[in-house]
Amino acid sequence: MTRIGIIGGSGLDNPDLLENATDKMLETAYGSPSSPLKLGTIQGRNVALLARHGREHTIPPTQVNNRANIDALRQAGCTHILATTAVGSLKEEISPGDLVVLDQFIDFTRHRIITFHEAFEPGKMKHTPMADPFDENLRKHLIQTCQEHNLPHHEKGTVVTIEGPRFSTRAESHMFRAWGADVINMSTAPECALANEAAIPYCAVAMSTDYDCWKQDEEPVSWETVLKVFKANVDKVTNLLLSTIPKIQS
Repeated sequence: MTRIGIIGGSGLDNPDLLENATDKMLETAYGSPSSPLKLGTIQGRNVALLARHGREHTIPPTQVNNRANIDALRQAGCTHILATTAVGSLKEEISPGDLVVLDQFIDFTRHRIITFHEAFEPGKMKHTPMADPFDENLRKHLIQTCQEHNLPHHEKGTVVTIEGPRFSTRAESHMFRAWGADVINMSTAPECALANEAAIPYCAVAMSTDYDCWKQDEEPVSWETVLKVFKANVDKVTNLLLSTIPKIQS
């Protein structure tokens, strides 16, 4: 049975998206997930919705228990994961309000547990390939839906994930641009890597909300700016998910 897990970021963890919704709290070997899972359906498809930062947005990025979140979705029988995230743009052509279907990440976090494999059994090393961390079939579905709905979008993008909760310095923002990153956030790593370790196809759609702080003719990013732009454009991502989910096959 296909069940799509949705990891909702800022402003995209609305349980009203689901029909026949019920709560289910799952405990894992790694502790509690960020929120109970909201189980229900979207256009007849089984869905499990998880609020990455908690339903009241009380969990800072570094404190998100990514291992418990991914394992809870695995326990719930999720065969695919769609994640949403707010990002800052590091490129002139990625404007606030644009969607980016991510295809690569750079992990610039320093304090997070980044793997399920804390020890190897003798002769059973676990080194997960990560060359293409975002599932290509899910990416194609998201891109196709963006095209069908004429949503302003970019078909690929490299996200650099920083620790947070502070935003970047201007020097860091310029460094990330020099590295080839297109957008920046505080959530994709190690979430994406853990989904790969759990062998669950994972894809993320990012909503650009600002130009971080590298662009000096724009105000540096603030949390208030992020929320304002995200709330003004949240329907784009909601409609994208609602239209993409029926296309996903097991």
